[in-house]
Amino acid sequence: MTKPLEGVLVADFSRVLAGPLATATLADLGATVIKVERPGRGDDTRQWGPPWTDNSTSYFDCANRSKKSIELDLADEADLVVARRLASRADVLVENFLPGSLDRKGLGYDELIQLNPGLVYCSITGFGSIGGAELPGYDFLVQAVGGLMSITGDPSSDPAKVGVALVDVLTSKDAVIGILAALKARETTSRGDRVEVNLLSSLLGSLANQASSYLATGTAPTRMGNRHPSIAPYETLRCKDGLLAVACGNDAQFARLAEAVGDPDLAADARFATNGTRVENRQALVARLEEGLRDEVVDRWVEILTAVKVPAGKVGSIASAFELAASLGLEPLVSVGPEAAPQVRHPITYRNARLSDYRPPPRLGEHNDDIRAWLEED
Repeated sequence: MTKPLEGVLVADFSRVLAGPLATATLADLGATVIKVERPGRGDDTRQWGPPWTDNSTSYFDCANRSKKSIELDLADEADLVVARRLASRADVLVENFLPGSLDRKGLGYDELIQLNPGLVYCSITGFGSIGGAELPGYDFLVQAVGGLMSITGDPSSDPAKVGVALVDVLTSKDAVIGILAALKARETTSRGDRVEVNLLSSLLGSLANQASSYLATGTAPTRMGNRHPSIAPYETLRCKDGLLAVACGNDAQFARLAEAVGDPDLAADARFATNGTRVENRQALVARLEEGLRDEVVDRWVEILTAVKVPAGKVGSIASAFELAASLGLEPLVSVGPEAAPQVRHPITYRNARLSDYRPPPRLGEHNDDIRAWLEED
């Protein structure tokens, strides 16, 4: 079985998270990824600890497996020659410098496309390359100004960020989509393309029903904690010993829930008979449901509700999430080497293709000599 991107060479001029996650995905799919890093320091995330690892930090490691590392000083003309040579051989170049920075070094799209017409050149910015070109793009900042924090957290508290750099993650996936589309188009045109993604646009594109709600009504959604603006009950409910997540997506599921908690009349009550009326009368609905749930522990309710096909689960931790995935046969972890901590498996499985063998994240400049020697070949 072949690897989907076997034979594709990626020049990775990106750092921190969105770009490196995108190129790590390309490496999982079989591409050869050469990561360009600053001499002596490397990617910023090599210093973003704790937790520290034998290589550098767990932050760096999560986005840089299976790559090769070369140190290049882009302020040094000799190293710039090496960088241009790498770009001239690459199928894909990924960068997240401030717009215009690489153009001034002879590494911009317009110049490189003359050397390498088939190059797919992907630029990742915080706010685009026009009005927001000078604005620094950090996930937390974009979560704040992009509205995500305004709908995250309890309504009685301050706006809150999501507990992971979600905008970076979403943008990395958009970058991969754009790169793969450009590679596919190249098969017909023999020409590469300029692919541009930015954190703010990726966030807005991911707001889904919340963005659509605003566009349809002119009223911006607000924080609702664990509640859903359009579905009920679709939230956490308090049991004897903790919180139970319940996600009733239709009336039949709700009727089974009402029966299970010992209050079958709920489904016939005009206030709760349809999803729309349940949303309107959510406060009273939750009070009735929690009255039925309060005498039993969460784990037992999960058993009861799962048996009657009501979507429900215990509010767990990252540790319990990995345990659940393993128990379901999803094989969530992979080894990247005997000396390295395990990592999260590539989330897609294929019937006929195979993924690249997972390798540990590179040490800074680990492949300097090999890459330079290869680039010097005729």
